[in-house]
Amino acid sequence: MIPSMEVTTTTSIEGMFSTLPDEILGSIVSFLPKESALETSLISKRWRQLWNQVLLAHGSLHDITAVLAKFLANFEEHDPLKHPRKLHFQYVHHQEQEEDSVMLATIATNSKLLLDFSVSDDINHKELEARYDLQLIMPQKHVPSSPSSSTFLVKTLHLKSVRDLTSVVVSSIVSNLEHLENLVISECSGLKSLLIESESKLHKLSILDCLHLKYLHLRTSKLKSFRYRGLLPRIWPESHFNLTHAKLDFRLGPISSDFRSEDFDESLLTIKNSKVLTLCQWTFEALIWPSISPSSCNFIFYKLKELCWIGSHKDENSINALVSFLKLCPALEQLSFKIDPKSYSYWGSRTKFSCFKQATKYKELQHLKLIRLMGFTNRVEEISVAKTLVGLVAMSGKVPKIEASDGTHIE
Repeated sequence: MIPSMEVTTTTSIEGMFSTLPDEILGSIVSFLPKESALETSLISKRWRQLWNQVLLAHGSLHDITAVLAKFLANFEEHDPLKHPRKLHFQYVHHQEQEEDSVMLATIATNSKLLLDFSVSDDINHKELEARYDLQLIMPQKHVPSSPSSSTFLVKTLHLKSVRDLTSVVVSSIVSNLEHLENLVISECSGLKSLLIESESKLHKLSILDCLHLKYLHLRTSKLKSFRYRGLLPRIWPESHFNLTHAKLDFRLGPISSDFRSEDFDESLLTIKNSKVLTLCQWTFEALIWPSISPSSCNFIFYKLKELCWIGSHKDENSINALVSFLKLCPALEQLSFKIDPKSYSYWGSRTKFSCFKQATKYKELQHLKLIRLMGFTNRVEEISVAKTLVGLVAMSGKVPKIEASDGTHIE
């Protein structure tokens, strides 16, 4: 009898809430902590509809900044259901355009704003072929907030599919986000150069799958986390900063065939003190090793705790390059070795790495606790690699835990 009573009670409670007006439900949510408030979207379809309400607006390209500003000003963080969290703005670039373009704005938790300029399949994509530049300059000084301004402060901004004709508008939007701490830019087709300037708040930057980007200019002295996925562009960190987290996923290779190791020197200095690092094998072989080899005993990643190494493992040199790098990481605690056969390969002078392995001042891995192997298809090769890596651990140290590609453990 008890289970049936529980079902009856639960049903009656759901029925009671279903009869309440939206305004009352929104008022209830306003008294909940942020995490608990969002969980109400899982209660029923009615609650999900409340969270997914969309504000529809129409206008021209030049209206985007004003419409978005009004959308953010009306949103109340402490009463998240009082106004829609999503904006669907349809706009035209010019009178000859047959189909409207769309900007989708979504306010997410933790002061995050997503701006998506993706186009539908039935819209003419000619403008996507255009190459353009983008300048994102954050305000340097805080402007006192007026009493009528929004209580919602954008701290994280995700820009998706910014295009040629929307790049100026996006720059204008960003220039007004004085509290921005985290910037994500993804899938921006045609973006060829990018300037990001922030000397105050910006701590995290992610650039993902912008495959035409050739030049990245950073004026960001406070940057602590940098995540990049795509072809390696020419990066100019004008202001020096020390990254604690650096994910450099350049497995597609360099954007230009004439890329030299000297072009990477300034970026190398920004990752020297990283605690968490993702690095591709070819990046070490072609760009890092030529710069540090004369002073390999002095250039050490003393603070590095976690390393994700992406390699192709096509010959013995793959493991030699990894071993050579590990000798520069005496504080390493976790190592992930990911095999990607499609990863770019550097075909420079490969005999140097066996010499480097001999010549480098040996740094034992006294703190290594975990080795995670991923992408291996040959068990014998995987075990061989595991034995080589374990051989780097100090004799006095404990043998690290080894996770194989299939999820099992290698003893």
